[in-house]
Amino acid sequence: MAIEDALAPWLGNQRWFAGKGQGLRDLAIVSDTKLAAGDPELRHLIIAVSHGAAVDYYQILVGLRRRLPERLEYARIGPVGDGPAGDGGGKIAYDALHDADLTKPILAAIAEDASIGPLRMRKIEGAEFGTGLDSLVLTAEQSNTSLVFGEESILKVFRRLSPGPNPDLEVTTALHRLGSTQVAEPLGWVETRLEGVPTSLAILSRYLRLATDGWSLAATSVRDLYASTDMRAADVGGDFAGESRRLGIATAHIHADLAAAFGTDELGTAAVSELTERMFRKLDLASAAVPELAKHADMIGDAYAEFAKLKGPFPVQRVHGDYHLGQVLRTETGWVVLDFEGEPATPLAQRRARSSALRDVAGMLRSFDYAARHQLIGHPDQAARGDVARDWVRRNAGAFCAGYAEGGGLDPEANQVLLRALQLDKAVYEVLYEARHRPSWLSIPLDSLAEF
Repeated sequence: MAIEDALAPWLGNQRWFAGKGQGLRDLAIVSDTKLAAGDPELRHLIIAVSHGAAVDYYQILVGLRRRLPERLEYARIGPVGDGPAGDGGGKIAYDALHDADLTKPILAAIAEDASIGPLRMRKIEGAEFGTGLDSLVLTAEQSNTSLVFGEESILKVFRRLSPGPNPDLEVTTALHRLGSTQVAEPLGWVETRLEGVPTSLAILSRYLRLATDGWSLAATSVRDLYASTDMRAADVGGDFAGESRRLGIATAHIHADLAAAFGTDELGTAAVSELTERMFRKLDLASAAVPELAKHADMIGDAYAEFAKLKGPFPVQRVHGDYHLGQVLRTETGWVVLDFEGEPATPLAQRRARSSALRDVAGMLRSFDYAARHQLIGHPDQAARGDVARDWVRRNAGAFCAGYAEGGGLDPEANQVLLRALQLDKAVYEVLYEARHRPSWLSIPLDSLAEF
């Protein structure tokens, strides 16, 4: 069996595969680089996948072994080749990012500024990190895969590729040069050329081993609240509002750094019309794909129309683009922001474009809603806990917005029409995402829309 034949069924089952529900029409390897020979063998593949009229690129590091150890069975892709003369020599293909024996050469190549075929591994000047360390794949990733090396560095491997610079590498290196302490220190990267332009494949950063992500902290707060009897969010020991306020301040500061690094602009009347038209198109697409959304379409459309009537100009700048509690870490010294690549399903040019800073605020407010609602799925007292959940969301959203304004950000309270439109646009995106990738969570954005 050729590697392409083994990859096709495996790819469709990966969480980061964007073509779910669209049909995989064709799969072709456009780049195949051998990074390590022998048994195990390591090959770096870039594949082009056609589904419908679209073509997507994916990065897969394939390990090849004659016998796959039991510890790697879960990463199995499938048999390839039909003997010594076949493709792969009759070996078992598997996802090599789960094999510490094969990830060490990648870390060493970054430290050495190595070039292997079309791949260029680069270390940031002055960066220091150990090599020869065992790696461990983090389980929380969805659209990428991250490996921690010895609790010292973390390599984020981009699965779905867009030709051009990845915003995560672009932003973190720019903010690090400014001296920002609210991004993890970038250490190096891997790149190639795709469609004739330099394209980011992975970024190596300092691993913040004592940090806790915002989602885990918020989930603990919510769990404590749901375990209480007749208590409100302000009364439980796990009140998260103080952290929400500090996160709002940190968000305002990161936005100020982004404006300093990449500049600002203004959104005029024509641009606002174009933006709202794009929102309406997304709403139409999502309503067609998820019929349950249709009953909220008029309410959402009215909010978009109200925004379109506002007189600008509106300030715009580079933003995070996919801002939520899972993208922030609470360290011993404060909040750190991760993953500036934006929504994976959004075209690269749009992710790098300037937008209202309130788009990130809207994303975080939606994340508070998710943090409160996801623990209610299947909860025996779901209906009774609804008011408690809404109280937690109101308290933490208010604290975050107050902190954001206090930190120098655009006051959310004074820009409610814009913020509401952006929140609804994010909710529409969530409906489509959950329907395609996580149907059991579809009720979260739908129930939220029913209460807007």
